[in-house]
Amino acid sequence: MTMSTRGAAALAATTLTAAVLAVVIVAPTATEPGGCAPGAACPGALPGATPAPSSPRFVTGISSIAPSPTGASTGPSTATSTPTPGPTPTPSATSTSAPPVVDTSPAGRARTVFAAMTRAQRIGQLFMVGNAATGVETSTLAAISAYDIGNVMLRGRSSAGVAATARVSAALGRSVTKATGVRAFVATDEEGGAVSVLSGPGFDAIPSALTQGTWSVAGLRTSANRWGAQLRQAGVNLDLAPVLDVVPSAAAARLNPPIGAFNRQYGYTTATVSAHGIAFLTGLSASGVDSAVKHFPGLGRVNENTDTSPSVTDAMTTRGDPYLAPFQNAVNAGAAFLMVSSAYYSRIDPKNPAAFSSTIVTGMVRGDLGFRGVVISDDLGNARQVAAWSPGSRAVKFLAAGGDMVLTVNTALVPAMVKAVAARARTDAAFARLLNASALRILTAKAVRGLL
Repeated sequence: MTMSTRGAAALAATTLTAAVLAVVIVAPTATEPGGCAPGAACPGALPGATPAPSSPRFVTGISSIAPSPTGASTGPSTATSTPTPGPTPTPSATSTSAPPVVDTSPAGRARTVFAAMTRAQRIGQLFMVGNAATGVETSTLAAISAYDIGNVMLRGRSSAGVAATARVSAALGRSVTKATGVRAFVATDEEGGAVSVLSGPGFDAIPSALTQGTWSVAGLRTSANRWGAQLRQAGVNLDLAPVLDVVPSAAAARLNPPIGAFNRQYGYTTATVSAHGIAFLTGLSASGVDSAVKHFPGLGRVNENTDTSPSVTDAMTTRGDPYLAPFQNAVNAGAAFLMVSSAYYSRIDPKNPAAFSSTIVTGMVRGDLGFRGVVISDDLGNARQVAAWSPGSRAVKFLAAGGDMVLTVNTALVPAMVKAVAARARTDAAFARLLNASALRILTAKAVRGLL
């Protein structure tokens, strides 16, 4: 930004203004429905947050104090016993103003970006939409552009290899950055075994979690680091894994459709699941890939699959259940994301699926576990478990319960979901504050991974 000078007084005012600028706004436009007018307080803004500009495009940066241009100085003043008539000389910024304090921590960078966003852009950060791993879908690009969607998931199966996947990831990432000015979390399901979206040249064939659970912890960590590097080369920076659900026994696994039937568990004890799940996530993290541990509070003791059944219920898990230990240990180990299941847990909250339960999301995840990262939903698009709710209600209920990122593999549902969330935010200040807090958590996670 360049600054003109119109006399000493104008120069001083401009200089002092530059000292406090933390966000440079480019080409403001009229406020969108539900947005924040320039200079006005944004409804639901966090205490101390800068009001959001109305422009959907922004450039972040820190303005420094500009030195006086050559020839613009009014000259030094001379102290005498009799003051010389005339205007008082303006003190130089260098002698009276301290340099601006710049918070370069991930949280500080997130706050800077957040302050420059419109409400629509903040809401867009709260969504992750599906796209086929085999190629860019026009419906996904349209949703990203129309609704400022901030994150994508590669779904299905692809055997095209690392280079081809990287081209898909890059195209999706460019679309997200063009829409929001912020880079995307690009996720996939790469657990191993039956749940491996990506394969082909450049990707290892990852065995099932049950096989991984027989390896040494150090060996698994080393392998996971290599798998993570392959994902990074393919443009993936978030793996929706590891599975930390505990299945009680090999016999029970045969009656457990979502986990045991596919050997997605690391073993049959909390100790084995904890140790190997943490080895997997720390190995990925060291290669620059975040993990979403799942499916809290566990799907290891249900007899139906939430993807294909409408009333999946766990009648055993309690709020202080020993089977929650792997999730607590993963949080302590630094897990960045935690995925909440959509099953019912009748001994915790019989009225709401976990993803819609403030008792589980806010009370247990935030309170009991002390988790401060990003809470992501299991699929709220095609899963039969949530089909009884309208798409908009699914998104609103998850975010109102304390969740941060809505995952839908069905991109066609994005308009209804985003519009419902925006409408609720316009009329419910408490809900708007929750959205702001979630957007900041997501942006902070992105800052940690260099995505801002």
